[in-house]
Amino acid sequence: MRIFFDARELYFLTQFVPVQRVLRERGVETRFVAYHNRGALHERIRRGFEREELPTEWVESKEDGLALYQRERPDWVVFGRGSGLAQHLPEGTRTAQLYHGIGMKTDLWEPQLNGFDVRFIEGDYYAGRVRELFPDAPLVQVGYPKIDPLLWTDRERPTADLARIGLDPEKPTVLYAPTHSPSSFPNMADDWPAHFPDYNLIVKPHQLSHHSSKRSSHRRKMALWSEAPNVHVVPIESYDAVPYMNAADVMISDVSAVLYEFAATGKPVIQADFLAYHWTKSGPLWYRRWQRVDRPILRRFHGLAAHAKRYRDLARLVPACLDAPAAGSEERLALTRELVGPLDGRSAERVADVLAARGVAASPRVSLSGCR
Repeated sequence: MRIFFDARELYFLTQFVPVQRVLRERGVETRFVAYHNRGALHERIRRGFEREELPTEWVESKEDGLALYQRERPDWVVFGRGSGLAQHLPEGTRTAQLYHGIGMKTDLWEPQLNGFDVRFIEGDYYAGRVRELFPDAPLVQVGYPKIDPLLWTDRERPTADLARIGLDPEKPTVLYAPTHSPSSFPNMADDWPAHFPDYNLIVKPHQLSHHSSKRSSHRRKMALWSEAPNVHVVPIESYDAVPYMNAADVMISDVSAVLYEFAATGKPVIQADFLAYHWTKSGPLWYRRWQRVDRPILRRFHGLAAHAKRYRDLARLVPACLDAPAAGSEERLALTRELVGPLDGRSAERVADVLAARGVAASPRVSLSGCR
């Protein structure tokens, strides 16, 4: 059996790699299909694949990727989001949708995410909404493989070495992991590190903050902050936030899936509500800001995090969260389970169980609920 992962973006690996490791241990041949799509940053992105020692085929375009699939005829191709390639694959090649993240964006409800033989889904909240919108969606509820490493034993859990990245292991550590749009990044203070001199500050930007032409303000902040002795800005090739989550005592984010991921650790989360919007989503055009952000999720899971309405609220919330890290932990974990499913570190195994089941028919109506 051969299973290919369509790794159009480097950050897809956070979902794919835990599954690939399980499959590899079971003797299944796996391969990643990666794309030359980021110009000057390509070599740094390539290093992200190389550091994982992943068997990788590089292609120039989705047309080249399709040609590879037609030539190689794998048993499965796993996609990180919707793809027009799925309907053109060879007969006998089955397709799976393992979305690259969860969170607060409306793209989770796109119809094209259901046009696969199997769509892997996380917790009861997402499964319920997808079934309501698309009753015939071929869902298999497995949990969230990306957070499996957060739930491993202390000896196995990947954790960033604070001393190695230039920080003080004796200081409490704050992880700031904003999304790219809409983002709190532009509204963070230029001298943020000076306001928190007694803390390690790890900045884990979204991949698009590193290279998008629309995110130059993010890169300006990264350059300023990286000069401070208590700051580490994570480079683009270090795509996985999990080691930094394990090293952090508290996390600040905004409308990003990492809020829900970090909450699985049981540690406190702060949601930055002071988002910056492009002028095309402000004033009389304010309604456009909800085109990407899913308001029902924001309302349902509001209690998962402490909320900073303004930047200056962080000066109060960060020490308060660290002084009482267990406050609200039961609600956090209950909401997290509703979103991501079982917190047992075995989501990747459940995905692998389905992919390795040779008897599963390639059908858009396949029923695999027994694998939940």
